[in-house]
Amino acid sequence: MLARLKRAALAAALLCASTVLADPAPELTKPDVDAWLDGFVPYALQQGDIAGAVVVVVKDGSILTQRGFGYADLAAHEPMDPERTLMRVGSISKLFTWTALMQLVERGQVSLDADVNSYLDFRIPPLDGQPITVRNLMTHTPGFEEQLKNAVAYDPATAPKFETLLKRWTPERIFAPGTTPAYSNYATALAGYIVQRISGVPLEDYMDTHVLGPLGMTSSTFRQPLPSELQPRMAKGYAAASGPARPFEIIGLAPAGALSAPATDIAKFMLAHLNQGRLGEAEILRAETAQLMHGTPLTILPRVDRMLLGFWEANYKGRRVIAHGGDTQWFHSDLRLYIDDGVGMFVACNSMGKGMAAIDMRIELFEEFANRYLPVPEWSAGPGVDEQTAGEHAQLMAGHYVNSRRSESSFMSLLNLVGAIDVIDYRDGTIGVSMVRNGSGQPRRWREVQPFVWQLDGSPRLLSAEVRDGAVARFSFDEVSPFMMFERPAPSRASWLTPAFLASLIAMVATAVAWPLGALMRRRYGMVDTRSAADAKAYRWLRIAAITTVAMWLAWIATIGTMMSDLSNLSEKFDTWLWTLRVLSIVTLLGGVIAALWHAKRVLRGERRWYAKVWALAMVLAMNVSLWMAVAYNVIASGVNY
Repeated sequence: MLARLKRAALAAALLCASTVLADPAPELTKPDVDAWLDGFVPYALQQGDIAGAVVVVVKDGSILTQRGFGYADLAAHEPMDPERTLMRVGSISKLFTWTALMQLVERGQVSLDADVNSYLDFRIPPLDGQPITVRNLMTHTPGFEEQLKNAVAYDPATAPKFETLLKRWTPERIFAPGTTPAYSNYATALAGYIVQRISGVPLEDYMDTHVLGPLGMTSSTFRQPLPSELQPRMAKGYAAASGPARPFEIIGLAPAGALSAPATDIAKFMLAHLNQGRLGEAEILRAETAQLMHGTPLTILPRVDRMLLGFWEANYKGRRVIAHGGDTQWFHSDLRLYIDDGVGMFVACNSMGKGMAAIDMRIELFEEFANRYLPVPEWSAGPGVDEQTAGEHAQLMAGHYVNSRRSESSFMSLLNLVGAIDVIDYRDGTIGVSMVRNGSGQPRRWREVQPFVWQLDGSPRLLSAEVRDGAVARFSFDEVSPFMMFERPAPSRASWLTPAFLASLIAMVATAVAWPLGALMRRRYGMVDTRSAADAKAYRWLRIAAITTVAMWLAWIATIGTMMSDLSNLSEKFDTWLWTLRVLSIVTLLGGVIAALWHAKRVLRGERRWYAKVWALAMVLAMNVSLWMAVAYNVIASGVNY
């Protein structure tokens, strides 16, 4: 028996060997990569309604290939050129800010575990006595809520400096430091300000002298607007290729997203990090500092990707990858370093396209690149769990969750209603996550590979959950797990509130519509309204309250929609209207509750039929739900910071 098993194992090994010899992985060479990109990128751009893209691949200390696809300027038919065309790289700018900060750490001028207040000329308040450290900034765990105001501007003459924005309003801290990844542009801007304060020169000058200049990135800049000599080389940005060109974006919190650069310059930065901080004779970091950045993970959930010091993990089938993505309104980019293989890849698009086409394209591009050129044999996420356990855990996972990257203290917390996600129990041991969908728009399935760790069907991506007291408290999954989590909502914003609020609005609309319909019916059939003058007056005020409350909520929806449709609207130009809307909301909501109570009192004490009394009580409930919604989501709170 043992001999037969040995012979079978030997035969299987020979078969595997012959298969490998017959169909080896393609060699990572310029001709093969160019041919592969030619088959992938143009089709993706056309199908996704994306104007253009640049791709650069580096290997073994040099650029392997650099390619441009589509157009930098559609109207002028100017093609993308990876050497000449400047792209906004969005949050990939953060890697340059973190590199600059680590230079100061290396020199002993900044300590990773020091209170950030020791480097600032204003104060970040502690949370429960706990300060924020520099390390917290670099791992996106200072606990700040999202800051949206002045994210983007178009007029450099009126755009506030990032230092001004930092001091104007400090976002509320909603998590204890070091406990919860919540991606924060404000935190990165604080790091940039520390660099500026300690070095004694403006951040743009520091970058030119200590990061961009030494690497020969002579066409790259953090300056906004662009220097005049670079402006003709800037790609136009588009929402989609089928739409008009959009203005150049002035990023408010500049250290977090202001860099403009051609792909070949980004290649130099990738090569320096792949070579432990050196590019040729230039050294931007000592080897031990680069290794500290690349190899210091913050583990919060098991198995899924983690934050490093500035970079984040994007590991693929067990292969170590460090990465960062970047998105402005019009530009979308990603950078990945296969750190143990000496390989790096950067892609940037100048439009999102249909749906999330640019995001989907870059994820697929990196996965297919790794599958083709850096395959991992016999990789497995785990053995799986038994059917009963999978079913029980799927049931525990199911429900409503909110993103850790969120506004909390302002009216913009209403965005959490549309930004929340649902986990679906498919009743067969698998789960779905509403934001991870297939091409037909249906949530993809995740299968449990070990207790509370799931793998996405057809992908090595993993999802991991944290269980407290027998219930799932939060979870995250690869591609977002380093910098955001999904948590159960607070009791004041529990899952029942949204459907209750929608039901209350429907009740108000029905009440408002019943007013003119009732009058028409009485006129048509000669019916007489037998209510007393006081009852009729209470009825009239309830209808007015219903109409104005619905109108008030529609005004908030329209206002937030207008502001978010173009991020330049997130500015002081809306402040007067926001103050007006807040005052009107207070009057409307409190008036609605009073009107509903008065009407219910008249109806309950009168001779009305039972259904009229039930409806009167329902309207009291509807008005109170509306008021609670406004309180829970800070619609009637003071201030216009968000």
